[in-house]
Amino acid sequence: MIFDAIEFAAAAHHGQYRKGTTIPYLMHPLSAARTVIDAGCPEYVVTAAILHDIIEDTRHTVDDIRARFGDRVAELVDACSEPNHHGASWEERKQNTLDTLAATTDQEVLLVAIADKLDNIRSIREDFALRGELTWNRFKRGRDQQAWYYRSLSEVFSRQMAAGAGQRLARLFEEEVRLVFGGR
Repeated sequence: MIFDAIEFAAAAHHGQYRKGTTIPYLMHPLSAARTVIDAGCPEYVVTAAILHDIIEDTRHTVDDIRARFGDRVAELVDACSEPNHHGASWEERKQNTLDTLAATTDQEVLLVAIADKLDNIRSIREDFALRGELTWNRFKRGRDQQAWYYRSLSEVFSRQMAAGAGQRLARLFEEEVRLVFGGR
């Protein structure tokens, strides 16, 4: 299933790059998958990590994922996808993500979500080391808004993640946020 998911994601994300970079987008879901593999997650969670941005960023739907990879993978991907709120502001969409994650007790949803966000914050840290304040030009919102979002995510993950791998990832995430934004 993992290899099928990689092929599916490679085709779906073909021609896409990480925001403001020349890095093929596929590297991001593969990095998220590596995180959940290292956390000891089962194959269907790894598959969901590979596919986590398919609904948001490609023409494919949750039904496409369900038909090819099954109900649980589709549930995980759907739970980690921002709903399509036409006209919603960045702040509204990010608050919705925070509220959704804060309301779930599904550890597998949280593991896929933190793997996604952990790769994002690591990419920001690496870019910031190379480009400094120019890093923020890649995003719809600047440093202060990004700091609010990532610190809020860190609080949610620290509260919601159960023992073991989840708590370890929450601590790693918190440290990455601290490295990028300082404080707390």
